Formats: sequence, C-alpha cells, structure tokens
Amino acid sequence: MATLRATGDIRKVAIWLGHASTQTTEIYLSQDPVDRLETLEAVIPPSLRPGTFSPPDKLLAALRQKGN
Repeated sequence: MATLRATGDIRKVAIWLGHASTQTTEIYLSQDPVDRLETLEAVIPPSLRPGTFSPPDKLLAALRQKGN
C-alpha cells in the first residue's frame, strides 16, 4: 500500500511483489483494511538483539583499493 501511495502506479507494486500480472496485485488491494490490520497484528515480529559487525581486514583493504 505504501508503494502504491508513493507511486500511484499499480504496475510498480506488481513488479515489486514479483507478480506476473496486475490482476494478482488487485486482489491484495481490494482486501478489507480491517482484515489487513488484524492480520498484521497477529504476526509476532522476531525478537532481534543488536549486534556488532567487524569486517575482516581483507575486506576493508579491498574496499579501499576500489576507492582509489
């Protein structure tokens, strides 16, 4: 819905979702908003813990060479 609101183009939404036809996308867009909200509220988001990423020195060296 956000993509449709932002672009106003159902074809872009279909492409983003990987639909072969906009007819498939229209099925999603015609759903009752209350049903959509209930479905979203029923999904339990995964519990993620923050971590740290330390790229290996080889990766940093390769990226620095690409920048020069």
